[in-house]
Amino acid sequence: MDSEIESILEQLQAARDLSDLQRATEAVRDHYAIAHIVYHWVSSTGDQYGAGTYSQAWVDRYLEKGYLRLDPVLHGCQQRFDPVDWKQLDWSGRGVQAFLREALEYGVGNQGWTLPIRGPGGQFALFTASDRCDDAQWSAFIARAQRELIILAHEFNKKALEFEHGRGGAPAPPLSPREQAAITFIARGLSRAQAAQEMGISEHTLRVYIEAARHKLGALNTTHAVARALSRDAIVL
Repeated sequence: MDSEIESILEQLQAARDLSDLQRATEAVRDHYAIAHIVYHWVSSTGDQYGAGTYSQAWVDRYLEKGYLRLDPVLHGCQQRFDPVDWKQLDWSGRGVQAFLREALEYGVGNQGWTLPIRGPGGQFALFTASDRCDDAQWSAFIARAQRELIILAHEFNKKALEFEHGRGGAPAPPLSPREQAAITFIARGLSRAQAAQEMGISEHTLRVYIEAARHKLGALNTTHAVARALSRDAIVL
């Protein structure tokens, strides 16, 4: 195995929080010189987490448009155990085509490989690599890197399970009324501009409230904060 990959595995094994997992996804992406590496999991209690290199703009857009219900990668992997090349999935529906166009505009990439992972108690995770290249280049990359990617995916999942076990159910600090309102409007699918207008504040101030809520919830990004707020009944839609 490549010595740099071994170093990343050591980094993963020493990870202490979500920020460390985020840095590990960036290290894997940079090592392979591809567009993105993303690790997303759902815990046994339904709590969702994420670490990855997609832009925050795409993460927010994905949430705003409710693409979770359309995403062929998510739905295509739910009944599979082996790695999935995105070209194997059904991208033919009108809504799915719109989703794909936006994903390409936001730099997700035209090629992708995703490994579904299943853990104890219903835990489900996806580990994804994506890039912008032609079919021959992507096939060559996957043939060369797939073994390492599978090993990395399971190391991410092992660490995620350690985090889940170690949280001990400690409650998050309560959100202030303004923080709660900001996260609620985002969870309802409003854009940041719309949410700011509803609250009568600037987008900059809205971001301050969202970041404060994210910190209290121990979330990596806005999508994660919404998922954690919903699962903990910190907001009601």
